[in-house]
Amino acid sequence: MLIHVAWGAVYGFAAALQPGPFQTYLITRTLRNGWRHTLPAVFAPLLSDGPIIALVVSTLHQMPAWWLQILRFVGGLFVLYLAFGVLHAYRHADDGSWAPEPPARQGVLRAALVNVLNPGPYVYWSLVMGPLLLAGWRDAPVKGVGLLAGFYVTMVISLAGILLLCAGVEQFGTKVTRRLFGLSGIALALLGGYQIWSGVMAWWHGM
Repeated sequence: MLIHVAWGAVYGFAAALQPGPFQTYLITRTLRNGWRHTLPAVFAPLLSDGPIIALVVSTLHQMPAWWLQILRFVGGLFVLYLAFGVLHAYRHADDGSWAPEPPARQGVLRAALVNVLNPGPYVYWSLVMGPLLLAGWRDAPVKGVGLLAGFYVTMVISLAGILLLCAGVEQFGTKVTRRLFGLSGIALALLGGYQIWSGVMAWWHGM
């Protein structure tokens, strides 16, 4: 179970630092209204991801084993793509060009809506977290629960940390942001490579 908690924590940390509409919403709201008013919005994924996970996992559950192996391989490629995007943000963190235009939404429910309407969570759970959750749950339900716990606890804490960094941006500058992007990019690259390797090995042993 501990290894599944660790996997969930690493993916949760990477997901929190992945540039996108939801993260941009949190950053923008923090800069405008302060971190105290924005902090409850970090729990928005707990509201929005439930239906996404149910939809994705119920679909994956009906797929044959070889299709899950393909998804694992494609998911590894997708993680490498995310790593490229984060490392690109790492290179351009000094000029602030890593973030898209901020959405004009406020509140926890609106933050959840931003997340629901963003295709990122669907793709992420379809290609990355979904197969991991299903594999862990089939082995032992406690492993699936551990994966989810590690993912969301780490993501919420990381999002809260982002808000605090944004609140003190004048003091910390962009060096801390660049280091976080760099750490997340390296973690994603390693996880993507491992997922591709495990997918290839599963396919090889299944031949």
